[in-house]
Amino acid sequence: MVPGVVVMGRLILILGGARSGKSSHAQELAAGLGERVIYLATAEPGDPEMKARIIAHRQNRPPGWITLEFPKGIGNQLPEEIRQAEVIVLDCLTLQITNQVLDASPDPDHPDELAAEKRVMAGLDALLDAVRSTDSHWIVVSNEVGLGLVPPYPLGRLFRDLLGMANRRLAAAADEVHWMAAGIPVPIHPFRKTA
Repeated sequence: MVPGVVVMGRLILILGGARSGKSSHAQELAAGLGERVIYLATAEPGDPEMKARIIAHRQNRPPGWITLEFPKGIGNQLPEEIRQAEVIVLDCLTLQITNQVLDASPDPDHPDELAAEKRVMAGLDALLDAVRSTDSHWIVVSNEVGLGLVPPYPLGRLFRDLLGMANRRLAAAADEVHWMAAGIPVPIHPFRKTA
């Protein structure tokens, strides 16, 4: 990186279902794109099973990678470590949006749709601003949750809708979009739209 020169960062979005290989693919891509890697973790250890998952994910990362916890979004102030990174992996947007929706709508039976949408879209604005303000490669992992049944409760439907909107917005801004199917990465959007 050249001090004082800001070049738009490269954005790669990895989508797929649960346990489809998204995180593994993100790590493989990151390892090939640079040595100074920042891993932005979004999971919160709410129960023993999630704590075990977090530990397993940490153990699978290369030892030189720096992990920063961002469970509720990047915000408007980027830490210096992020500015110095060659590659930034955000894993995963799904959990980050879950945390944002729950913060904005603490009553699951009567979710505040407007507050939740405002919070999620502000988080996306901050993420896209961060991508544009660095010359790093950004890899964002997110779940595709719109292929299944309609959730039977209001908060689930709100979450599904907001994550779908977020994924569409990131895909439109991305240089590449990869779809994970049974551990196989399928490129579905290899270039930035010019229109």
